Amino acid sequence: MSNALKWWLLLAYVVALHVCAGSTSAIAASIGAYQIGVYYFPGWKDKQLGAPSAYPWEPIKAFSSRKPLLGWYDEGSDDVMRQQLDWMRAYGIDYVVFDWYFGSDGKAYLEHALAAYLRAPNRDQVKFSILWANHDKVPKSLEHWETMVRYWVKYYFPRPEFMRINGEPVVFVFSADMLKKQAETFGATSKDLLDRAQAIARAAGFPGIHFVAGTGANVPMISSYAKGAGYESFSAYNYHQGPSDLLPSHSFVDLDKGYREHWKRFSEKGNLPLIVPMTSGWDKRPWGGSKDPWHDDSLSTPEEFRKHLEAAKSFMDANPSLTRGMGVICCWNEYGEGSFIEPTKTMGFSYLEQVQKTFGRPLQ
Repeated sequence: MSNALKWWLLLAYVVALHVCAGSTSAIAASIGAYQIGVYYFPGWKDKQLGAPSAYPWEPIKAFSSRKPLLGWYDEGSDDVMRQQLDWMRAYGIDYVVFDWYFGSDGKAYLEHALAAYLRAPNRDQVKFSILWANHDKVPKSLEHWETMVRYWVKYYFPRPEFMRINGEPVVFVFSADMLKKQAETFGATSKDLLDRAQAIARAAGFPGIHFVAGTGANVPMISSYAKGAGYESFSAYNYHQGPSDLLPSHSFVDLDKGYREHWKRFSEKGNLPLIVPMTSGWDKRPWGGSKDPWHDDSLSTPEEFRKHLEAAKSFMDANPSLTRGMGVICCWNEYGEGSFIEPTKTMGFSYLEQVQKTFGRPLQ
């Protein structure tokens, strides 16, 4: 038997083992592939509760280089979502994580883009998950938390397109620190809440929920607290620091160095897997600017973005058990914050091309 044939038989055996275990991310890591996602900000539809502006495209129009290739589109329309999913699939985006909001009134909002995804005929091309954006001092109580979890269990988890790790639906939490503090306001802990969520999911027939703790690389959170609370992975929506934890970045080179420092600390101090966070940059001027105006000089060029992605790929390759070959990019369409890789009229597909080239996907 030739060495090549032996190698292929071993590879087939490893893949078969992981298929039996139901772990798509482990399969990817075992064969040298990657699972790359992107966050999606659903803020581009007029007159929506919770949107940054009643007419959100208006502040962006002063920054004409950010005009999407689709124009100032009506987000949530079927044609827009279908095209966005085709582009994601073609350039190697495996899953999309929709920013998701739940109000103190017990109702979800800014769901129009996700609703369009769930109607899309090509939705099976790209898995989906949600990033619960727990900005607004929620939940207000244990009952409020249970209402939100039951919403996920009823409307999202049964969908075959919902992203899973080891069979468990994956939910990203924007800030594990914020959830910890909010739980304390009504005499609970994060563990109390996550344990209750697991019980609700299992009662509905799911094996559990894979909670991803959004956090910076602060040592107490990543080395002890998060795992004890019931999280199963770490990640982040975005970081702002340059190479110093104390100062925001003043260029994309600074921002890239800050990300690399975070990744390194997770590898040294973290005790859970990391879905590697990546970014295309930061420039919040359309939304009024950052407190430190120099921080808004942190947009990337396509070349700088490529180097950032290559560094993330190298980190994944060097830490396969930590990363499982998984990463997530901020963002598809954060035009107000300067984090976007969706094609624009000025830059075309140049950012998506860096994703496709770096992570080795043939154009589809």
